[in-house]
Amino acid sequence: MTTVFDSVVLGRNTLPNRLVMAPMTRSRAQQDGTPGDLAATYYAQRAGVGLIVSEGTQPSDDGQGYLTTPGIYTDAHVAGWKRVTDAVHAKGGHIFIQLMHAGRMSHPDNTLHHRPGVAPSAIAPGTGMFTAQGMKDIPVPQALSLEAIEQTVKDFAFAARRAIEAGADGVEIHGANAYLIQQFFAPSANTRTDAYGGSIENRTRFALEVAKAIAEDIGADRTAIRLSPGTTMWGIDEGPEGPDLYRHLVKELDKLNLAYVHVMHQGNEPLLADIRKLWSGKLILNRPGRPRDQIGADVASGLADLEAYGVMVLANPDFVQRLETHAPMNEPHREGFFGGTDKFYTDYPTLPETQGA
Repeated sequence: MTTVFDSVVLGRNTLPNRLVMAPMTRSRAQQDGTPGDLAATYYAQRAGVGLIVSEGTQPSDDGQGYLTTPGIYTDAHVAGWKRVTDAVHAKGGHIFIQLMHAGRMSHPDNTLHHRPGVAPSAIAPGTGMFTAQGMKDIPVPQALSLEAIEQTVKDFAFAARRAIEAGADGVEIHGANAYLIQQFFAPSANTRTDAYGGSIENRTRFALEVAKAIAEDIGADRTAIRLSPGTTMWGIDEGPEGPDLYRHLVKELDKLNLAYVHVMHQGNEPLLADIRKLWSGKLILNRPGRPRDQIGADVASGLADLEAYGVMVLANPDFVQRLETHAPMNEPHREGFFGGTDKFYTDYPTLPETQGA
């Protein structure tokens, strides 16, 4: 029986175990999007997992949504991420940088150019966003023109090249959690009547173009994508065709031979089983809130090749060791999730530090 402690080949890498650090926004980058001074420490502390997927990282100025999130498209960004990847590799770890375009989930106060977000259609998400001046309603985004869609695909590919230049082992395209790519999937956010709206084939076109462009530039074996079928957050409604949209999407993605598909599971077990059948490559499965005693169950059953965990890895830099030795876990502190200093970022104790206290 396969366990989460067994090695696995993922793209160009042989990972020591099948545990993945899920991408988690930490909002501690500098104002220009360069990873903060503590980022290298933070990620290197967690290099014991088989794969680290970084926090969402914008591929362009338009891609930023939140305050102090990192980018990967300028020389300064590359230098900052190089410090991170070098630190992770020095600990024997592997890291994919997640490319996240927030789309309409953006506020002008949070971006360098102070423009409204961009989206498939000019439809606001109907929610607020935290800014330096507090919570503000997200304004109506600008609908992307066909030329702007083409440029956005190029922006993703350029950012992927820069991520490899920064030493990343690969990139994960953020196609989940109500951000730009999933906005194209959802009729509630996409009312286009051109080649990017309407039918399932049209609504998945942008995601597939991004994946193809990146795979052609950096290699399919260094390209991956994260999906969250059925997400309903922030005004996203994929409608009754949602499950079939993902069946079509995964079938088309399978032709690209990507490094992996990463599913943030929302509870549709029949759809998950179909994705497993349609996807011939490695599948990473993330079940938010999964209890500790269920860790490893999806790998053991063969439903997934790897399992991703978020807050447990955030709070436990030695997550794998604690699992292997059945040791207690640190409790996460939500007040330190977003923004701040080293507190509840790089100061979570390891098991020896806890036992020696």
